[in-house]
Amino acid sequence: MTAPEGPLVIGVDSSTQSTKALVVDSATGEVVAHGQAPHTVTGSDGARESDPEQWWRALTDALQQCGPAAGRAAAIAVGGQQHGLVTLDAAGRPVRPAMLWNDVRSAPQSERLIGHLGAGTWAERTGGPPGPAMTVTKWAWLLENEPDAARATAAVRLPHDYLTERLTGRGTTDRGDASGTGWWATRTEKYDEEILLLAGLSPDLLPEVAGPSEAAGAVRALPGLPLAPGTLVAPGTGDNAAAALGLGLRPGRPVLSLGTSGTVYAVSRQRPVDPSGTVSGFADARGDWLPLACTLNCTLAVDRIAALLHLDREAVETGGGSVVLPFLGGERTPHLPHAAGLMYGLRHDTTGGQLLQAAYDGAVYALLAALGRVLDEDADPGAPLLLIGGGAQGAAWRETVRRLSGRPVQVPVAKELVALGAAAQAAGLLLGEDATGVARRWDTARGPQYAPLAVDEPALHRIGATLSEAGTLLRGKEHRE
Repeated sequence: MTAPEGPLVIGVDSSTQSTKALVVDSATGEVVAHGQAPHTVTGSDGARESDPEQWWRALTDALQQCGPAAGRAAAIAVGGQQHGLVTLDAAGRPVRPAMLWNDVRSAPQSERLIGHLGAGTWAERTGGPPGPAMTVTKWAWLLENEPDAARATAAVRLPHDYLTERLTGRGTTDRGDASGTGWWATRTEKYDEEILLLAGLSPDLLPEVAGPSEAAGAVRALPGLPLAPGTLVAPGTGDNAAAALGLGLRPGRPVLSLGTSGTVYAVSRQRPVDPSGTVSGFADARGDWLPLACTLNCTLAVDRIAALLHLDREAVETGGGSVVLPFLGGERTPHLPHAAGLMYGLRHDTTGGQLLQAAYDGAVYALLAALGRVLDEDADPGAPLLLIGGGAQGAAWRETVRRLSGRPVQVPVAKELVALGAAAQAAGLLLGEDATGVARRWDTARGPQYAPLAVDEPALHRIGATLSEAGTLLRGKEHRE
């Protein structure tokens, strides 16, 4: 490996399943070292939790795997999973395990909060009504179900905030991740005092919101942390906003991310407002906006169905008229938090491969249905979909997107775009550049393009009709009783 041409920076992706760290040459975007350490997620019946302390141990482990390069880095930024509720006591220790983004126990609190103000008011203030993923609903759940834990809480943080604060000793977040809490108003770009009062949360418990060009602080001298004290720490952001930075995303270019969750988003110059909640009205990490639709069930759910069928994930077969809605953990888009998976239309000649293909179709359908609501009216309808995430490397996922969207698809060669986006943010802060400009200089979106296919209208019709007809069943027993 050649000597770096510019200062080294570190980008971190603290996701649901693991923490990844990349040491990157700020001049070229070359990854000079990397490390990864796993996380454990626990819970059932809608609960999904992790101990924040393990995120810190995973970050330290991943940085140590980077070797001497980590100690030479001049700046670092953390991208992290959105929405998670981290509650800390007066000594900065977790009061309880963090409630993760895909914890849907707060669905009743979500409905009550929306009812208090109305979906339209929530949308006008924060971009959209607070679904069960949003942090404000999780805090409401904690107040109602674990009041002792709520009383012991001296600070409320998001996952990326927690790691940034461990690095610097300062409570800091950014506008991109703050916009996913439900208590930060996109209209005013401030914490909403009425919503905080409604949620029973003091603003004194919340971190400062740093601007895109502001530093969160500097690295402290900490045992086992292989970073030089004084290393610049950028504010970081949520995972989707970090990936948008990592792609150097321009307004109107659609992204489809296929991971544990599925997301479809685009950068916009217009503040998104959607009372239906289909599109989350997020801010991005740069100063624009990031309208986004998210599903809870994507690659993990389809892989589970492949395992149940004893098939390799690529062993799909064409044909058949079955529908599989892989809502194994409830669903966010469409809003069905109590749903379970559903198979419909099986025949004597239905094959396992056809069922697996139907699961892919069901997972992609909701994302594509939201695509038109994510994009501005002036977006190019023929622009290739940027396909990212672990699923983007699979032929079955790629071909399903092409067949159901009718659009060309581009798969960036660059991997770990959340960590690369965090690295671009760190480099931009260090060098005084725009982070998306840094990523475009690194050419992170470069990759093969695949021509569009004819849209499979019968498949889209089958899935849509099944969703419509199975409404009561999919809403779950809580809504039938």
